[in-house]
Order: sequence, then structure tokens, then C-alpha cells
Amino acid sequence: MRIVYHLGAHCTDEERLVRCLLKNRATLAEQGILVPSPTRYRKLLRDTAVQLKGAAATIETQALVLEQIMDEDAADRLILSWDSFLSFPQWVLRGTIYAFAGERIRAFTQIFPGIEAEFHLAIRNPATFLPALYEKQKGKSHEEFLDGTDPTALRWSDVIGQIVAQNPGVPLVIWADEDTPLIWPEVLEAVAGHAPGTVLEDTDELLAGIMTPDGLARMRNYITTHPPQTVPQRRRIVSAFLDKFALPERVEMQFEMPGWTPGMVEAMTATYREDIERIKAMPGVQFLAA
Repeated sequence: MRIVYHLGAHCTDEERLVRCLLKNRATLAEQGILVPSPTRYRKLLRDTAVQLKGAAATIETQALVLEQIMDEDAADRLILSWDSFLSFPQWVLRGTIYAFAGERIRAFTQIFPGIEAEFHLAIRNPATFLPALYEKQKGKSHEEFLDGTDPTALRWSDVIGQIVAQNPGVPLVIWADEDTPLIWPEVLEAVAGHAPGTVLEDTDELLAGIMTPDGLARMRNYITTHPPQTVPQRRRIVSAFLDKFALPERVEMQFEMPGWTPGMVEAMTATYREDIERIKAMPGVQFLAA
């Protein structure tokens, strides 16, 4: 068995992935892919990791935890999704982003030290990630939220580097949240690990949130009558319909933080793009590019 950890990050997926996989739980189960309800494992894994304090769980503990997560006796893949695997939202910024991500994830995988692991993570431009994350804070001022952190110095490659260092040999799949509307089927397939050609239901939630109902209906009809033969062809179709029917307020979101200038946002965005190229070149990392 392999345990697949969908790590988030915060302000990217917003539970869409696990909702979609849960709707297709029966189809995936036929292929040995289990998608348990998050209520069965999030608090359980957190409490178990705290009790273990970084030590490896015994066979007995592993068996007890698995018994509470899954009803089946065996599986090929067990999918666990939680954006707080990396950190709780209030602790994301500590001079950098997810300062203890590698160590924290290692603590979770130590619950099942003898079972293969696989990580999946969406990253987001810090210029939009920080304002969105700030909206999740309760009662914090802008200064308290940043706590001295330099927004222009944030690098996702630092986060990924420590994950790889603390969890050597574990496959790590990364994608940019900004690309998700175009690569959503590939994201679902990468996480689920289902057989090629598997048809999943209700996979349009993401596009439904950023496209007019009429545009979405037209796109569905076009894809039905003109089935794309390749992944790039499907992406071109989706991109064309988004260009024409996207909801501007959903795809051109404006984020503001006190003291930020347009030049600063542009510089952060340029740095983010450079960081993506750095991540693509990192050993042990697979990047799902649009």
C-alpha cells in the first residue's frame, strides 16, 4: 500500500480535490484506491503525531490507526488530504512560509514508517497568497500577521527543499495554483493514481466557480461533440472558453496589503516565476505544468 498525502497548501485547493474524489469513491475503490472522509483521520493523525513526538509508531499503533481510517482490509492507495499537514493557518508565517514543513510532514509519515508515502502540493504566488492567508486570520493586525517577515523574500523552493531533505526518496508532485483550471484532470489523476481512461464524475466544480453557467454549458457540449484527443488540445479548449466566458471578478482578483505598491507586486510575481523554474529543476520533484 502507498499513502498519498495531499498537503494543500492553504488558500489553494479549498477542499475541492477531496470533495471530487469522495464523490467518485466507489469508482476509485474498484481500483484499490481508498478515499476516506477527512473526519476519520485529520484529528486522529494530529493527535497521534503529537503523542509520538517524532518517533516511529509501533506495528500495533499503525494497525490501530489504520483500523480507524479504513474499513477495508487492504488497498493499493490511501488518499489523505489536509492543508494543515504543513502547518495550521496561524503559524504559516514565521520569518518564512511553512518554516517547519519538512519536520512536520516527517512526523506524520512516522505514524506509518513502513508504508510508502507520496506527497502532492499546490503553490501560489506570494503576492496573492499572503493577502488570502491574512483574510483567514482572526483579530490579527497586518503587522502581527507578518511579524517581521519580508514578503519579497518568500520562496516556495525553500519549503520544498526542506520537505525533500526531511523525507528523502518520497515522490513529490507540485503544481501552481494559478494553472489549476487548465490542469485539473491531471491533478486529479496524479493524486488518485487511477487507471488512464477512468471517467470521474462532477469534475467541473472549479470551472463552475470562475466561468458563466452558459459558458460552462457550451464548453461541456463542445467537448462532448468534439472530444479532445490529447491533453494539450483539451487545455486549449478550456483556455479558449475561459477567455470568452470567465467571470472577471473571479479570475482577476485584486489583493491589497497595507504598504504594498504595484511595483512590489510585480517584483514578487517575477520572483515567483523564477522560483517555479528552480522548483522544476529540483531532484525528486515532478512539476505539473500547464
